[in-house]
Amino acid sequence: MARIRDVMTKDPQILPASASLVEAARVMRDEDIGPVIVVENDSVVGIVTDRDIVVRGVADDRPPGSTTVGEVASGDLTTVSPDDPVDDAVRLMRERAVRRLPVVEGGKPVGIVALGDLAVERDPRSALADISAAEPNE
Repeated sequence: MARIRDVMTKDPQILPASASLVEAARVMRDEDIGPVIVVENDSVVGIVTDRDIVVRGVADDRPPGSTTVGEVASGDLTTVSPDDPVDDAVRLMRERAVRRLPVVEGGKPVGIVALGDLAVERDPRSALADISAAEPNE
């Protein structure tokens, strides 16, 4: 049985809740990613995505240099452990209607698992798996 550690992206990008939207956007651009895990006092408190920045930040006319990721991050968070079965992540994503789950071990973020990662694992011939496995556009 596949475990989360087999499909997760290791060493996720992490920012404190006090970081600005500009800082988060730069990390996303420089690392070519969409999600960043938000921490406070070394505990995972949320996840912020490029979409969160647009929908909860820019579209609400919030100043990106002074609005924090903590203000726009999704905070009702579901996490998984690296040792959890992949099936648990699939079930949680369905139940919670989320596309990404932070992977936490000993209270610390150690990875992130995305819907695309699970598609590659569970249905490698699907369109989502093809897109997820492809090299990013420059």
